[in-house]
Amino acid sequence: MTLLIVGATGTLGRQIAKHALDEGHTVRCLVRSFRRASFLKEWGAELIPGDLLYPETLPAAFEGVTAVIDAATARPTDSATLRQVDWDGKVSLIQAAKMAGVERFIFFSILNTDQYPHVPLMEIKRCTELFLEEAGLNYTVLRTAGFLQGLIGQYAIPILEKQAVWVMGNTSPIAYIDTQDLAKFAVRSLAVPETVGQTYPVVGTRAWSAYEIIRLCERLSGQEAKIWRMPGPLLGGVQSAARFFEWGLDLADRLAFMEVIASGKPLTADMAKTYETFGLSANDMTTLESYLQEYFNRIMRKMKEVEYERQKAKEKAASKRKKQSLFK
Repeated sequence: MTLLIVGATGTLGRQIAKHALDEGHTVRCLVRSFRRASFLKEWGAELIPGDLLYPETLPAAFEGVTAVIDAATARPTDSATLRQVDWDGKVSLIQAAKMAGVERFIFFSILNTDQYPHVPLMEIKRCTELFLEEAGLNYTVLRTAGFLQGLIGQYAIPILEKQAVWVMGNTSPIAYIDTQDLAKFAVRSLAVPETVGQTYPVVGTRAWSAYEIIRLCERLSGQEAKIWRMPGPLLGGVQSAARFFEWGLDLADRLAFMEVIASGKPLTADMAKTYETFGLSANDMTTLESYLQEYFNRIMRKMKEVEYERQKAKEKAASKRKKQSLFK
């Protein structure tokens, strides 16, 4: 099967590309920069130039493509806005896929999109799901919550570096998933006919609150966290202020999503039907504990190696000074 992966340089997209290649699929990646995506070519993927913001660049990428796995999303560092990428870009992608007659289209959404119509990202995801369904494609929607990979920068690194960890509002428990596990479901769905025209939750083994994650990081690192709490009203004030400026509109849209995280409502779901349909089980999933344990073991080992080398250098320098003093 020839797959077109969109967003293949991202945290999730690269795992999808790798897993698809490992499964023997022919992988084509739509990329804006060949230099940034060079690692995908080294893995064995074909790189095709294209950009969701420029619909005219998309048709060439679909030649000979059997299925599309869409893992693209606007990044905070992008010049394009959330609406340009996650709505306008996705509409163009879906239309191009329909014109090309692709057999399957896999889309990633978020849990509980229908509960937050005033949160731009949630509403965009909901509308994209509807647009995809109405397009008449053989689609599968995978709704997730958050990635384990994001916890490193949010919690682990600040705690190790004795910096503040921000906690907002009532902190919703979130069932974070490893992107490698999510990639398995995405690629597996292509081989399971029952997933056509269906939507599935795909989340981690349990939901964790921010404070539970902080306590776990403290235990694994041996460090005490510095916690800064941001009240919900303050977050809302920042969001409102950002909307007064044109440059702040996309920032305000992103801050609006923080309301979901700070609402106290769990972002998790029953995975029983998903496991049964995809032929996987909870035992196949990476737990948050094991993921952070592996990370901290690796980092602590590296820190010990660095400290050992530093101590050796100090001893060598001291020995050299001692020898020099004997000849004075």
